[in-house]
Amino acid sequence: MLEAFTVSTGVVALGEIGDKTQLLALLLAARYRRPLPIIAGILVATLANHAAAGALGTWLTRVIDPAWMRWVLGLSFLAVAVWMLVPDEAGDAEGAGSGRLGVFGVTVVAFFLAEMGDKTQVATVALAAQYQAFFAVVAGTTFGMMLANVPAVLLGDRIADRMPVRLVHGIAAAIFIVLGTLTLTGIGESYGL
Repeated sequence: MLEAFTVSTGVVALGEIGDKTQLLALLLAARYRRPLPIIAGILVATLANHAAAGALGTWLTRVIDPAWMRWVLGLSFLAVAVWMLVPDEAGDAEGAGSGRLGVFGVTVVAFFLAEMGDKTQVATVALAAQYQAFFAVVAGTTFGMMLANVPAVLLGDRIADRMPVRLVHGIAAAIFIVLGTLTLTGIGESYGL
């Protein structure tokens, strides 16, 4: 369970650097300058999104034959590795207005929608299926999102230009390649992966 939490936290925190939701966090922080409702909105949206993704991953392990599941998971990890190397653009995260929802509401809606089909959501599905530890994976992926996005909200542009995004995404991609390879070869089963 600790391994599921740790791996989930690490790969999502690394994968989130430079991701559209981190860019969205920067945009919201610059626009509203109210970090607490933005951080609370990110947490609520991430918990809802990743809980749904974790539930899907858990359900898939019950309906797909284990032999096929190994291939689905291994190829999913490899696909996420490739996806990690595709940079997000600032324009992908724009479009959040305040309207009637307030800063918290705008953040919840914007983050939830931005995460739909995003690499961290897909990774959460795959990790929940791989580890069969729903709570540990959802807690880990949520914690990883918060590790990457809270500093973006609090420090904004001061850290954005100093982060070696390509290197960080390369490390995250390498971790997913290792997970995919171990899963496909069956070696990961002897290590609890």
